[in-house]
Amino acid sequence: MKQLVLTLIGRDQAGLVEQLATVISSHNGNWMASNLSHLAGYFAGILQVEVAEQDLPGLTAALESINELDIRIQHGLPAEQHPLQQLKFVITGNDRPGIVRELSSVIKHKGTNIIHFESSKQSAPNWGVPLFNAVATVELPPGLSRDEVVKALEAIATDIVVDVENSN
Repeated sequence: MKQLVLTLIGRDQAGLVEQLATVISSHNGNWMASNLSHLAGYFAGILQVEVAEQDLPGLTAALESINELDIRIQHGLPAEQHPLQQLKFVITGNDRPGIVRELSSVIKHKGTNIIHFESSKQSAPNWGVPLFNAVATVELPPGLSRDEVVKALEAIATDIVVDVENSN
């Protein structure tokens, strides 16, 4: 089986997910994982598809013929993840320019690798200050404790709160 990673973007309209799912299914593909969003009037996403070698050319051609979406197709690479060494956490703090850069810099300098990152900006009830919220999963290198990563993230600013979620 071949693993494909699709990145896609197009003007948002009803039925895009169904159209994509129909094309994948009709070419014997299996929708493995995805992250799809409506952003500023556009439908954008990334998804992983598994398909048998003999169905790959037909699926690729069919995906490329979807006019409503700009789809890039990458062939997946073997990757080894160690679920027991992963840390999933929620980060909340006052929103400001550069907050993602600050967080990702700490994560990088601790030697961790981002497996998943999802962020949003929300209104803070009764405050009027926008809140930054992120859910992240990182892979910890051997010997690095969860607490060390959490403390480093919380040290960015006094308003940053990091809640660790149980991922097992």
